Amino acid sequence: MWPERLLRSADEPQNWLTYSGGYAGWRYSSLEQINAGNASRLSMQWAFQVADLGQFETTLLAVDGVLYGTGQNNRAFAIDARSGRAIWRYQRSLPDKLKLCCGAVNRGFAILGNRLYMATLDAHLIALDTKTGNLIWDVTVADYQKGYTLTLAPLALKNEIIVGPAGGEYGAAGFIDAYDANSGRRLWRFDTVPGPGQPGHETWAGDSWRSGGAPAWLTGSYDPELNLLYWPTGNPAPDFFGGDWRGDNLYSDSMLALNPDTGKLKWHFQFTPHDVHDYDATEIPVLLDAEWQGVKRKLLIHANRNGYVYVLDRVTGKFLSARPFGETTWTKGIGADGRPLTGDVSEPNVAGTRVCPGALGLTNWYSPSYSPDTRLLYVATSSECDMFTGATQRFRSGHDFGGSLSVPAEPNTVPTGALLAVDPLTGDRKWEFKYFSNPNGGALSTAGGIVFAGDSSGNFIVLDARTGRDLWHRQLGAGIYTTAITYRLGDVQYVAIPSGSAIFSFALSPAGPQRPGGGQSVDAC
Repeated sequence: MWPERLLRSADEPQNWLTYSGGYAGWRYSSLEQINAGNASRLSMQWAFQVADLGQFETTLLAVDGVLYGTGQNNRAFAIDARSGRAIWRYQRSLPDKLKLCCGAVNRGFAILGNRLYMATLDAHLIALDTKTGNLIWDVTVADYQKGYTLTLAPLALKNEIIVGPAGGEYGAAGFIDAYDANSGRRLWRFDTVPGPGQPGHETWAGDSWRSGGAPAWLTGSYDPELNLLYWPTGNPAPDFFGGDWRGDNLYSDSMLALNPDTGKLKWHFQFTPHDVHDYDATEIPVLLDAEWQGVKRKLLIHANRNGYVYVLDRVTGKFLSARPFGETTWTKGIGADGRPLTGDVSEPNVAGTRVCPGALGLTNWYSPSYSPDTRLLYVATSSECDMFTGATQRFRSGHDFGGSLSVPAEPNTVPTGALLAVDPLTGDRKWEFKYFSNPNGGALSTAGGIVFAGDSSGNFIVLDARTGRDLWHRQLGAGIYTTAITYRLGDVQYVAIPSGSAIFSFALSPAGPQRPGGGQSVDAC
């Protein structure tokens, strides 16, 4: 049964069945044929062209020899995982005037049985047949004309499909929805901006809740033993001016623990109350069972855009610790209760305030990875600090609602990034691999003792998981805006990565002399 397959995804390392590879959000594979000793022998097996432009942010699913993915402008496809041959293609017909924050992107499918589920740019949820790509059902989630759009990969669990919208940049108030996987009927909705009579409504001044943002635009994690869904939320709107919406602004920049059967809130934790720096907390929650101060506990680890790695008790939501993993000037620290000690030092104003990290965050939506072998969390980071300006702005439905803007604080300096290896329990940095530019891709770790990563310059990289040493890299010719997956067919392990408008698949070449960058050497004639 498919719900059971998703629960036991770790028992199928030959496949990649859900966005993060499993419900715990690890982005880890137990495949080990490709390892630190032979990664230099990686060579390209095939390339698949999506036939569209723009950022390609999908995480592929690998299911029994077939890869399923989504492309720009809600293209979708199934391809033979061994050869890269197209099995079917799908193209959604979209309205002419979409209100998009950050490109016509989509981050992937969810799968349940013989159906694939895609969230669309015009704020629908659709189900496609896995064998043909034909449309099975199509339901409206929200009104795209008000700025709502869906870019995330849905999460399938039990017989439900969970989604949340983007659109905070247009003042669209967020929510988390569950839909029946068979019919598309909505089962429940949790409002991430509580209305009158709902708990948390008092944290919004006046009518500011009506355009409050707090979108839920990235995929959450799930603990089947506790039967709790963990879903992160984005910043309040407008992004850079809080003078019109005083208060903590629940449930923006929060981690929500929900009962997936009912949508009822078990607990919440807010990372950045009254956020005026665009510090969405939508980064992937990582679920660990580990010893904390001598006691075995169920933990939630969150490498947050605001520059801190948080440790929470995922049973109760109790705050345990927060440690910076880069430069953070927006706060003087995190208090014993988990609240930031900010004062007014970083409040945006008309003249501009220099703040670190910048609006891109110290990290962002790109996925972290946790390896149970090294017990390290691998996180892509940015060095950029910004000048934040803020001013009051009248809300108009369907129009930009930013409250001014942020720009790089050092315009003559090119911001850079790095992949960090961090002890998730202490926040200690174990190693750093520097990029030439800000990252847009995440990390994948494996039992082979390696980490796959990619940068915005188009470099696909394999690093030693314990030391960060560069074992192999290949220039793919266009920026990488997502994360690799790995799968196995027969006795061969493959790794696939989108770049530009193509998907590239790699496997080990036969042993022999190597040329720099990996692959088999060729004698000159």
